[in-house]
Amino acid sequence: MQAIGFCVSMIPAIKRFYTSKDDQAEALKRHLEFFNTQPWVASPVLGVTAAMEESKARGEAIDEAAITNVKVGLMGPLAGVGDPIFWGTARPVLAALGASLALSGSIAGPLLFFVGINVLRMVTRWYGFRVGYDRGTNIVAEVGGNQLRKITQIASIVGLFVMGALVSRWTTIHFPGIVAQYTTSAGEEVTTTVQGILDSLLPGAAALGLTFLCMWLLRRKVNAIWIILGMFAVGILGYWLGWLGL
Repeated sequence: MQAIGFCVSMIPAIKRFYTSKDDQAEALKRHLEFFNTQPWVASPVLGVTAAMEESKARGEAIDEAAITNVKVGLMGPLAGVGDPIFWGTARPVLAALGASLALSGSIAGPLLFFVGINVLRMVTRWYGFRVGYDRGTNIVAEVGGNQLRKITQIASIVGLFVMGALVSRWTTIHFPGIVAQYTTSAGEEVTTTVQGILDSLLPGAAALGLTFLCMWLLRRKVNAIWIILGMFAVGILGYWLGWLGL
């Protein structure tokens, strides 16, 4: 999947470390084997691999299998860290914050997402490669420990907290149905709606219920696309029947 990209990324290092064309060709062939991880956290793997290739070029006792095994050993744990931190936390949180600003008409919304996500990407790639190259194969022991697992758990908790707080801001469900309507002795007309009752009991209860429903459907392995289409259909039908309003 990502073997060609990994191989192309290694070309400058291979050209620097190996003077013989045959050695360069052998090194390139090593990096055409299967490789797949979260793209941003591939940088530490590139750094470690470059350090090992440099050691091999100097004549140290490092065989091809060792280089391949380190790559395979790193890509799985790092993918388990990169996916929840970057895809599952950073990207949706920045997108949610940016979208909330954009809804108010501020151009800072898209700029926040674009600048934030790219700064995070570039810092991760640059610093990840430096750490991987400087620490070499010692990083394998760190990945195998609990340090990265704790970082992943903390990032996931923070992301879930932020997304949960944004549910009430983002999700608006209005039930305009009239429960009671009467005129007071002062001549004022009072209308009690379903939405008014829900707001008096728990503001945002409908949005919270919809969130729990989506979570339940996702746990039941229902495709997210079908959930989105279902909400479109219910929203349109509910508005047409007068159950839902703006």
